[in-house]
Amino acid sequence: MIILDEILVAIDFGLLKEKVLREVLEMRPPHMHVVLTGRNATKRILDMADLVTEMKEVKHPYKVGVKAQAGIEY
Repeated sequence: MIILDEILVAIDFGLLKEKVLREVLEMRPPHMHVVLTGRNATKRILDMADLVTEMKEVKHPYKVGVKAQAGIEY
């Protein structure tokens, strides 16, 4: 299993091209599970997925002024 944490945000921000991710996913061995995390997945990525889960933010430290922390957000 490979977890690509926040890779969907990287695509959304233009740091990585969606086409590159799709090509990598298509080349993976059939037995390999890949987990993509992040927000704003494109329709093409969603269509490739076997399972899609949507989470809802209830509370976040950022909302009360806590900045991103090394080792947690980056």
